[in-house]
Amino acid sequence: MFLHLKDRFPQLDKYWDKYLSLQRRLELPARSILLQEGKVSKKYFFIEKGCARVWFNNNGRDITVQFFFENEGLSSIDSFRKNIPSTFTIETIEPSIVYEIDKKYIDELVQELNDAPDFFKTLLDISLQRQTHYMNEFISFIRDTPLQRYQHLLKDMPHIIQRVPQHYIASYLGISTVHLSRIKNKLLKK
Repeated sequence: MFLHLKDRFPQLDKYWDKYLSLQRRLELPARSILLQEGKVSKKYFFIEKGCARVWFNNNGRDITVQFFFENEGLSSIDSFRKNIPSTFTIETIEPSIVYEIDKKYIDELVQELNDAPDFFKTLLDISLQRQTHYMNEFISFIRDTPLQRYQHLLKDMPHIIQRVPQHYIASYLGISTVHLSRIKNKLLKK
């Protein structure tokens, strides 16, 4: 995580160097749970290699909410900041290399960076970008058909189609794997 930020904020090298040693590098198999739904998030994760999904249990069914890939960080932010149970699970879906850092070190770093306005502006930009992404996904889920949502994935996020198992894509689209197969067949016939 800090290596990625180090490139963006070289003026803050003294902070990165201090916290770099506090990260743990994990080599994880697919289906490793990073955070369990209902548990309080005490760690922030950064994906060096691999893929993770965010999902929750809805009456015994996995509902996939989001996918994360290389050079992306994640946590249950609400749980992480407020010390409340997470509403979702974070799980790797490919063999992955992930860095984790404890919440206490992130809190210390944030305190130390209070006087670095460029850093907080960038964090705010990242946060707003993520918020916009989620809002667009929410609107698409209401407005668009499953076929349109799948076509959007093909056009704008083909890496998801290429790397994520079909049953997770179906869950992400809010449809069954059978319905996803029908959509794919329909597109092949065009």
